[in-house]
Amino acid sequence: MSRVAIIGAHGKVAQQLMRVLYDDGDDFVGVVRADEHAEDVYRLGGEGVVLDIEQADPEAIAQAIAGCDAVVFTAGAGAGSGVERKRTVDYAGSVKSADAAARAGIRRFIQVSAWGVDSPVQPDADPQWRAYVDAKRDADAELRSSGLDWTILRPGRLTFDDGTGRVRLGESVPRGDIPREDVARLIVACLGEPATIGRTWEAVSGDTPIEEAVREPAQAD
Repeated sequence: MSRVAIIGAHGKVAQQLMRVLYDDGDDFVGVVRADEHAEDVYRLGGEGVVLDIEQADPEAIAQAIAGCDAVVFTAGAGAGSGVERKRTVDYAGSVKSADAAARAGIRRFIQVSAWGVDSPVQPDADPQWRAYVDAKRDADAELRSSGLDWTILRPGRLTFDDGTGRVRLGESVPRGDIPREDVARLIVACLGEPATIGRTWEAVSGDTPIEEAVREPAQAD
């Protein structure tokens, strides 16, 4: 049994992740912004911690996640939240969470990023989309230099479809969809597989069973 800290536990991927962790018998701490969101974490079998990562410093986050074996960063400002919050949540929230993990003595860190964020953004792109891509790309770069045992997952367009248990992984894969349930199962598989440390993968639905894909990274590309 392990204990996993989930930053942004009210998000839809995180909700799926908590269900998978519970079914696997793992403990989890869900860091959320509001009391009612913490109640949702408790209902899913975990411990809810109310903490606004936009306002909290790394030491406060470290105290919230102390005693965990791994951190999963799934937080995001969300659509329509404005340009500034992409920077304060998607970027700064990630950087502070990685710092907090190091302070708490937690080496394992998995970050949910987004497909295609290393690609150039079109000049006429929506400013919020540009800010989102910039924030995710920069957060990934910071994590790579953190000294933690990191894995970065960049899923394609997220759907509410039932998971298939199969993915296509690679440093670069064609644009595609992936159910949130499969992203959650991919996160859990990465937590259990040391070969995923130091990998940045785009992920869409595919033909390879998730456990096989993360266990044999040479064949996942």
